[in-house]
Amino acid sequence: MAADQAASADGGARRADPADPTVPASRPDLTPRARASARITLTLAALAMLGPFTINTVFPAFSRIGEEFGATDAQLQQLISAYLGAFAVLSVFHGPLSDALGRKKVMIGGLVIYLLAMFGAILAGGLGVLIALRILQGASAGAATIVSRVVIRDLFEGAEAQRLMARVMMIFALAPVLAPALGGWLLLLGDWRWVFAGVGIYGVVVLVLTAMMPESLPREHRTPLRLGSVMGALWRVGRSPVMLRIAAATALGFAAHFVFVASAPIIVVRLLGLGEQDFWVLFAPLIIGMICGSWVVGRTADAVDRSRLITIGYLATIVTSTVNLLMVIIAPTPSGSFEASLLPVLVGPMLMSFTASLFFAPIQLEILDLFPHERGAAASLGTFFTLLTNALLAGVIAPIVTASLVTLAATALCFVLAGSALWGWHLVVRRRLLDRAEPTGGAAAEPVDGTR
Repeated sequence: MAADQAASADGGARRADPADPTVPASRPDLTPRARASARITLTLAALAMLGPFTINTVFPAFSRIGEEFGATDAQLQQLISAYLGAFAVLSVFHGPLSDALGRKKVMIGGLVIYLLAMFGAILAGGLGVLIALRILQGASAGAATIVSRVVIRDLFEGAEAQRLMARVMMIFALAPVLAPALGGWLLLLGDWRWVFAGVGIYGVVVLVLTAMMPESLPREHRTPLRLGSVMGALWRVGRSPVMLRIAAATALGFAAHFVFVASAPIIVVRLLGLGEQDFWVLFAPLIIGMICGSWVVGRTADAVDRSRLITIGYLATIVTSTVNLLMVIIAPTPSGSFEASLLPVLVGPMLMSFTASLFFAPIQLEILDLFPHERGAAASLGTFFTLLTNALLAGVIAPIVTASLVTLAATALCFVLAGSALWGWHLVVRRRLLDRAEPTGGAAAEPVDGTR
């Protein structure tokens, strides 16, 4: 879900004068209709769900892939890490490309490459080839999933854009639960190649729906594609200490939740003793927690200061992570059946997902506000930090920390403690700047360009 926000912000940062990055553009009214049609809503939701389907549908097939290629758990985790790493690197460029070339060209081009890599996986004769194809899938999938968020802002404004985004996100939230269940069902048809074939067919449907959409960015509103200006903006944002602190706080805090997603194949099959069709047992609580947390963020937007809500989210996640650790320590060993012994090890992750959602969305706005004239670059790099952390979680950290549920829970607690410390550091620095400004009557101590 973070990768999509980056593209939305980037797509909304067009300039009135490309030669002067300090002059923001007034957005043209491109709204073709008063309300979003069901087809547009379905298409945008299908595009957003491509990422979770690509990642989570493969989880149930891990054991069969490992058996065929003689791969260990750590080697199989590279199927996720490789995808996420490629997705992270290319996420920085998809938004600017769509600003210059148009939304449909970038999305359709990315989907074509994605489908070639997905159907190519069916023919993979070794784990190395399969990992290489996963890299290609990650490099191309973001062109569709990230840019789809920009389309919402192109076509709709104000309240209707917010309603459409909410509907898309509600459908999107179902994907992490549906995907592993779909993967398990596909395995009933045959070997692990059926999983890639099934996701490939879904990708073909998404490609057809995308081709039927209108181009949301007219040619006269596109910006020149200049590598120097894009890289210059990324450099200015990337060397900001404030940006680095907040982006790292975001990535580490959210890792307390994502470590369970990245470790799902090991948790469900080895630690919980469940089967290939049982991944919903882990993902359903995680998604319920995220949906509820996001609902609370929306309801409290006008009542609670953003920084205070972020602080509450971090502190609450420390509490829920501690509770989760205590529960897995004292809980009986899961028996591998749907009995009460599974409840203590699933309630904790659900509570952690709820509290992590309290800070994850608001802190994205903190990142964007650091660079009001370069929000696209800020959003892209902020997303890059989180995606890169997720890739490391899947490929390096998850195989190490999943010796038991206790070590996994302790790792999640360490992540949120580190993220909270960085956020606290940011608050201390900002408070000092405000104190310095008060004697001189300064109204804004925090620099808008995020250089402190």
